[in-house]
Amino acid sequence: MTSAPRIVIIGAGIVGTNLADELVARGVTEITVVEQGPLGLPGGSTSHAPGLVFQTNPSRSMTLFARYTTSKLLALEHDGRSCFNPVGGLEVATTTERLAELKRKHGFAASWGVEARLVDVGECTRLHPLLDPAIVLGGLHIPGDGLALSARAASLLIERTRAAGVTYLGGMPVTGITQSGGHVTGVETPGGLIPADVVVSCAGFWGVEVGAMVGLRVPLLPLAHQYVTTTPVAQLQGRGERPDGASLPILRHQDRDLYFREHGDRLGIGSYGHRPMPVVAATLGATPAHVDEQHMPSRLRFTPDDFAPAWSASRQLLPALREAQVADGFNGIFSFTPDGGPIIGRSPDVDGFYVAEAVWVTHSAGVARAVAEVITTGRSQVDLAECDVSRFEAVQTTTAYVSETAQQNFVEVYDILHPLQPKDSPRGLRVSPFHARHRELGAFFLEGGGWERPYWFETNAALVDQLPSEWRPTERDPWASRYYSPIAAAEAWKTRTAVAMYDMTPLKRLEVCGPGAVDLLQRLTTGDVAKRPGAVTYTLLLDEAGGIRSDITVARLDDESFQVGVNSQIDLAYLTREARLQRRQVPERWVQVRDITGGTCCIGLWGPLSRDLVTSVSTDDFSNDGLKYFRAKRAEIGGVPVTVMRLSYVGELGWEIYTSADQGQRLWDVLWQAGQAHGVVAAGRTAFNALRLEKGYRSWGTDMTTEHNPFEAGVGFAVKAAKGDFVGRSALEGVSTDTVARRLRCLTIDDGRSVVLGKEPVRRDGVPVGYITSAAYGYTIGKPIAYAYLPSSLAEGDTVEIEYFGTAVSATVTPEPVYDPAMTRLRG
Repeated sequence: MTSAPRIVIIGAGIVGTNLADELVARGVTEITVVEQGPLGLPGGSTSHAPGLVFQTNPSRSMTLFARYTTSKLLALEHDGRSCFNPVGGLEVATTTERLAELKRKHGFAASWGVEARLVDVGECTRLHPLLDPAIVLGGLHIPGDGLALSARAASLLIERTRAAGVTYLGGMPVTGITQSGGHVTGVETPGGLIPADVVVSCAGFWGVEVGAMVGLRVPLLPLAHQYVTTTPVAQLQGRGERPDGASLPILRHQDRDLYFREHGDRLGIGSYGHRPMPVVAATLGATPAHVDEQHMPSRLRFTPDDFAPAWSASRQLLPALREAQVADGFNGIFSFTPDGGPIIGRSPDVDGFYVAEAVWVTHSAGVARAVAEVITTGRSQVDLAECDVSRFEAVQTTTAYVSETAQQNFVEVYDILHPLQPKDSPRGLRVSPFHARHRELGAFFLEGGGWERPYWFETNAALVDQLPSEWRPTERDPWASRYYSPIAAAEAWKTRTAVAMYDMTPLKRLEVCGPGAVDLLQRLTTGDVAKRPGAVTYTLLLDEAGGIRSDITVARLDDESFQVGVNSQIDLAYLTREARLQRRQVPERWVQVRDITGGTCCIGLWGPLSRDLVTSVSTDDFSNDGLKYFRAKRAEIGGVPVTVMRLSYVGELGWEIYTSADQGQRLWDVLWQAGQAHGVVAAGRTAFNALRLEKGYRSWGTDMTTEHNPFEAGVGFAVKAAKGDFVGRSALEGVSTDTVARRLRCLTIDDGRSVVLGKEPVRRDGVPVGYITSAAYGYTIGKPIAYAYLPSSLAEGDTVEIEYFGTAVSATVTPEPVYDPAMTRLRG
């Protein structure tokens, strides 16, 4: 920021106090922290959290947040006593499925830089002698895990930041947030208005109410979670001095939704195995003036019947508990969200308003650092897409959706979840105009962003027997076989040899129009979009450090009208915010950004026979001269008005064909009927993903994020530095493929059959050197393909090993793309 902002933080729990500390470290001086409860023990989740920090998560971002939290709290000390006790973490398996899951989690740890080791039963009982070796099959030990003293950390952070000039106001509820011209101006309290340029809500499970003050839906649900402490356990007595009453590793028994920690000679037990118990924060009332460890708004009455199964399972795992009883228990409130992630970032509609909600102690300091970075520099060094407040579609912020999905996430918090596993409910929220036809064709649907997306079609099953031998896929292991069908091989085959129809409707589309549309897009993108109408440009949105916000396609339909294909709601929020800023600065160069996804639809018609098909139902010119590669035009197909773009994400001749939603089913029927003479098939996302990897096409959010620059990600060709200034341009000066230390590389699996799924660590000479981003079976080349970020020093032909469920899978760095590198199929 160019001038010192006045920042008000709402909430003095572990997130708010960490945020104040991170802002002070970045030179921010005018900070006020407002807390409705008493300082030091404000009565939110921080005040009762048991403090267990298990760092490893399938999400790289969440793991990096946890890593930073442990290191910061370990360094935060007073009188020689730290705020983190690194007793280590032990996760045990009592089923073969969980044992396999721990091997997968060991891979995550290696991918994200967390020290971890798989241990046998003997080592499990050595680390935690209370375990019954008769029921434990093995475990995962992470030495750097441990216990966070969250309430103590918050107190020390208050003390430290106060000394740096931060103002704290305890017992001061927030009653409103003032605005002017779409920007926050202050925070209203019973003590008066506090002027502010930036307001950050770190209100925890009260965040929904604070967000509502600026019209922001904060999709979180407070839920009660049971925690008990036992009477003294004989085996824990006489063990000598233990820092903070604990020396045994924190323990997770996820097969029964349980975790354990020491409290001196007692054990603390947390359970997620009970029924979901949602809480409406507004019904809790104001935080009382007096709060102690037994009396606080976030600590509700214990319900013993709900805990009975957990107590029985605890005594089975830890026989020493058979001589103990439950001494004390409570139902403590935590925040859950529709996808299990925190809610971080700036409001899409009100400038200067930020949130950091649904953040657990495990990730608190890491999230606070990220928010401080966004406020002061505009970006976080850790990618925030999985956490961004704007990531949810509108239907995913409704009260009903948030309630159902957040409760389901509570139930599944320790479950073994496949990366493709969809929600069982709610389903059918968003369907394309082709949905009825897809059901008739036996589509197998998975869900994303509320959309029902076909992954393959059972009516194509008979084609599997017709596959040439070189196209037949290999057998997959049980994990890789979930949410998969060999029918996808037949659909890929028909795409490469005939023609296929893909439903591309769920991919988000924006209309960007107005006299300032060109200015906006030229300023925000790496490509030159100031071309004549009909041009389509593949380009990037970067942040100021050159990280990839998104990759998009920009089609100029008229002088002041563009159709922009983006990746998510986050892109819509960004473009809308920047358009709002441009209009304030140059009113006559106004721009309107509108989401047109729901009112339109799209068919990807691709394959060598696609031109034969489309010309049989249209009199428009679909020849090379009539519509060149990366060009767009309006046309008619079977009497349906359409916008056609000569693009292909699968590497074959064809078009993305758009029309209004009301004309969608008619368009499908016209193409489907005409396509029968050409062997047309409907094809799903499994084939689509495999074909795009054969062409080396990147998928944003998986293959590239804000943590990668274009030259690392292999999309440097989309950077047109000669066009003039754009966001991120200066950060890329002097950067090229030759200068970056890591690059996204193509790997082919040497045994020709092992299919990995993504996020697995890649090793060279036994040392982790990268991780898998995307992977699929390459049907056209007859072997699996994977992409991974690897050191630039690795050359084509070098071999590496991928750790897959504890097994080393050999792979070779391969030139890309593995299919049609000369692009003759696309341009033909």
